[in-house]
Amino acid sequence: MRPVDLAREHGLSTQAVRNYEQDGILPPARRSPSGYRLYRPRHADALRTFLALVPAHGRAAAATIMCAVNAGDVDAALAQVDASHAQLLDDRQTLNAVERALRDLTPAPPATREPMHVGPLAHRLGLRPATLRKWERAGLVMPARDQATGYRTYSPADVRDAQLVHQLRRGGYLLRQIAPVVAQVRGAGGVAALEETLDGWRARLTTRGLALLAAAAALSGYISMIDDAATPARPSGG
Repeated sequence: MRPVDLAREHGLSTQAVRNYEQDGILPPARRSPSGYRLYRPRHADALRTFLALVPAHGRAAAATIMCAVNAGDVDAALAQVDASHAQLLDDRQTLNAVERALRDLTPAPPATREPMHVGPLAHRLGLRPATLRKWERAGLVMPARDQATGYRTYSPADVRDAQLVHQLRRGGYLLRQIAPVVAQVRGAGGVAALEETLDGWRARLTTRGLALLAAAAALSGYISMIDDAATPARPSGG
């Protein structure tokens, strides 16, 4: 097969196929007497496997897996597969923690539109200023500093985060359990906005989980094909 034969099946450019070979994603190809690359069924299987790995693991990890397999280091390839599965599990656990935490929330009072200093905010929440400083060291609230005085100033978003942490602490959550919740709320722009994204977040995790299953099947087939090709035929008796 020529590069164009592999490329056409997947809507790729012939240069992309050459690049994949150069990067080790495809095994080295033999050359014709005139110098043209000659690809075999193994190369087609390698390309199909890589393209199945990409939506499951991401391009960089998929390339790492294929390079390891092509170099004969299956253990290194499986370690990368394990890492992707572990990351998916961690993402699922984070999502579950966020959903549980949001169910336990009660409506918080509206955050002030003006920046607040640590004393007034602590008074508003019924806390000691030292507690807010502890939350700051844990990365749960991130106040700015007044350039003139050096005092902490809490923006409306910081006040929202402090209210969220306060509610979850009263609900018995530990700071390490609260951290991913606050990070997700902060990234979404608020609790209401995050609630609207949870279904999409779970759907993306499901899609990735299914992609990991499909990728595992493709990778298993590719490894088996390599093993079969490397196994010498037994001499026939007689």
